[in-house]
Amino acid sequence: MTTTYEPLLADFLATHTYLSDQEKTTLASLRAFLEEHAAPYVNTWWQDGSFPHDLLKNLADAGWFHHPYEQTRPFENSALFRGMIALELARVDASLATFFGVHTGLAMGSVMLCGSEEQRQEFIPKMANGELIGCFALTEPDHGSDVARGLETTAQHSGNGWILNGTKRWIGNGTIAGLAVVWAKDTADQQVKGFLVDTTTSGFSATKIENKYALRIVQNADITLDNVFVPENMRLQSANSFQDTAKVLKLTRLEVAFAALGNAVGAYEKTVAYTQQREQFGQSLHNFQLVQDLLAKCLSNITSSWALTMEIARMTDQGRQEDQHSSMAKLVVASQTRQVVAWCRELLGGNGIVLDEGVMRHFVDAEALYSFEGTREMNSLIVARTITGRQAFV
Repeated sequence: MTTTYEPLLADFLATHTYLSDQEKTTLASLRAFLEEHAAPYVNTWWQDGSFPHDLLKNLADAGWFHHPYEQTRPFENSALFRGMIALELARVDASLATFFGVHTGLAMGSVMLCGSEEQRQEFIPKMANGELIGCFALTEPDHGSDVARGLETTAQHSGNGWILNGTKRWIGNGTIAGLAVVWAKDTADQQVKGFLVDTTTSGFSATKIENKYALRIVQNADITLDNVFVPENMRLQSANSFQDTAKVLKLTRLEVAFAALGNAVGAYEKTVAYTQQREQFGQSLHNFQLVQDLLAKCLSNITSSWALTMEIARMTDQGRQEDQHSSMAKLVVASQTRQVVAWCRELLGGNGIVLDEGVMRHFVDAEALYSFEGTREMNSLIVARTITGRQAFV
């Protein structure tokens, strides 16, 4: 497997020069792995709505779940490198980046940021080697953007533990996870707390959401918690309010922006190749002015998004990133990606709506990336709160 890093076609600003040699070598290995084990099969997985369990094992065996964390210490690698992992995954398929982000970001991140030292020592190694896959159960059937105030899942203290009751929806990895990070409202103090739930526990059930036409490879679930008992040592010891939940979301939102960027890059690469090969009126499409105009628009969106995410990644490494920065990255990149994939679909004409060329996957997956991990509107209000000093969520 090659370990020589080749700059991506869409890397107009040569952002790869900000990566260390070791990071570039590692990313080259991931790219080669994905080209061999994922790219030839993603259309089939997407059409079937199936999850590639063998790929998961191969990712774990290759050590990829270790990269966000070294043993139990967080973030040994740069934020740009972690973002580039998401980009490389999403340029092949956004579902792969979403699975990876839920497991290594939201789930492992919850344990790292909000767990006790004992919890980190017990669960991070198991999650890093793929023995235990995690999910992050926050969103509910009736509460998405307003979940901070409207959370209905309850946690009632009982003896040496807690009783959880409620329902969750759109939980990525929900049907394949062995460990669920569940967020529930304490009935005593009305504060949101986090719990590590073994998914084999009595009263816990996860049902795959069917008829989903974006991110089809990700196994999203409806989760029911019916008097689920969680011992006190499985409560996240440093998760005592929604502000602690928000720390985890802040950690992962930038990487979701990188995933959206990777989705745009994947569509752009396929489109450039298509316009070079496809002939109309006796010449390749890429010779026509209107085609070149749309390609330039695509690359301009990608480049401005890449510059923004790269700078915020650098701010993250310097400890200067705030909520409004990651929120701006998510709203800008997801919005510009939506435009890019639409232009790419347009350039492929009728072939843009079939799976064969791959652009259609990126096109519909962009809709999901546009909405989850904070809608455009919610992230816009977080940015605007910084501008005005006023909160306008209701």
